[in-house]
Amino acid sequence: MAKPWAAFGVDLHVEPTGPRVRRGLTDGLREAVRSGRLPPGTRLPSSRSLAADLGIARNTVADAYTDLVAEGWLTARQGSGTRVSERHVVPSANSAPRRPADHRPVHDLRSGSPDLASFPRGAWLRAARRALAAAPSDAFGYGDPRGRVELRTALAGYLSRARGVRADPDRIVVCAGFSHGLRVLARVLRARGAHSVAVESYGLDEHWRLLAEAGLATTALPFDERGTDPTAGATDAGAVLLTPAHQFPMGVPLHHDRRAAVVDWARRTGGLVLEDDYDGEFRYDRQSVGALQGLDPDHVVYLGTASKSLAPGLRLGWMVLPPGVAEEVTAAKGGVDTCGALDQLTLAEFIASGAYDRHVRAMRTRYRRRRDALVAVLADRAPALRVTGIAAGLHAVLCLPPGTEAAVVRAAARQGLAVDGLTPRHRHAGAVAAPLDALVVGYGTPPDHAWSGALDALCAALPVDDDGSGILFPG
Repeated sequence: MAKPWAAFGVDLHVEPTGPRVRRGLTDGLREAVRSGRLPPGTRLPSSRSLAADLGIARNTVADAYTDLVAEGWLTARQGSGTRVSERHVVPSANSAPRRPADHRPVHDLRSGSPDLASFPRGAWLRAARRALAAAPSDAFGYGDPRGRVELRTALAGYLSRARGVRADPDRIVVCAGFSHGLRVLARVLRARGAHSVAVESYGLDEHWRLLAEAGLATTALPFDERGTDPTAGATDAGAVLLTPAHQFPMGVPLHHDRRAAVVDWARRTGGLVLEDDYDGEFRYDRQSVGALQGLDPDHVVYLGTASKSLAPGLRLGWMVLPPGVAEEVTAAKGGVDTCGALDQLTLAEFIASGAYDRHVRAMRTRYRRRRDALVAVLADRAPALRVTGIAAGLHAVLCLPPGTEAAVVRAAARQGLAVDGLTPRHRHAGAVAAPLDALVVGYGTPPDHAWSGALDALCAALPVDDDGSGILFPG
């Protein structure tokens, strides 16, 4: 009769067959390994534990283990117990096929991620300990859908000081990153009767898909050397989605005339401006560009996250909302907090203690060094290449000869380099300007020790003269 057992997180039914218990147990364990139900490296329960689970003698289990070790199905080492051998992995015809190993790139220059190896583990752990020690008992309940008041208070102070946001804790709603916040806002817009959102000609395709899934059409706004023209074509839209501090991915800050124009549009039409403060904290060769929300907190929704400043895995973001909209967003988000309370409390302590500011300043210096190395290498090996968007942020745009973008991306893949072309992910289908061949090169992801190798791979992927003497970029 089949009997269940569980140890070290593995649940399995061992089915001894035949009248002889030892042989039946050996066959059952062998089949569990053969079929993949016990993966390689799985630690088995002790002979005493398994014997108690199965109601048989301990020596019977020990003998079965010994037989399978001798056959190579299991390994037994002093101090590490009995484990499934790495050598015998023979899936049966009925077992699910194993996925092939991922062929990960050697170097990753895709945009959108910080240097995860630089996450401040020690400082975060100290903040977590202090936050946990001080946490009130109600922190372990379902919570306010707006998020923990400790984090909302800390964010109100920080955003006011560092980004020029006019924030009140009661008008801040914590969310699980930008996409979560945008999804909630899309529900609010639909409830208000909106049918479309005006977006930038260049942006992130997943945001456009998210709006489309919510039943909102997206219309592309014109783009030129002064950035997005936020009011052209936005007449009938319920909202305008912008990255005004550092346009993603082109890197152009929104011109001050256009900042004023989009606020005037919102006041005149009753529409909302959704401000994605992408890369707002990382600037190098210019003064910080303040948040657009500071011009009119009654018509601008400010969205920020910890994804670039700390790590996307924290799944923490925030919305600073106009009066009235805060209540609508809170209702649309749901009746309970959907973000981890302990992480919220830790981030609140991290900000209040000054650790967040210190970390951002340190990373700003580190990313600037990487940016400078990228610019210097390209100036030396591809002097005719135009590089834009480098005054701030975690990426640069490398303009390519017309018609070469796809070929360069393929060449980069052959060099073991992952990098995005501009057109596939970042150009809206409704953009009116002629397509631009370019690479969007992120310099946040590679660790410091791999940066020079990533730059070599990038340069090796660029077009060269027929004689191979230099990188070719015709005017």
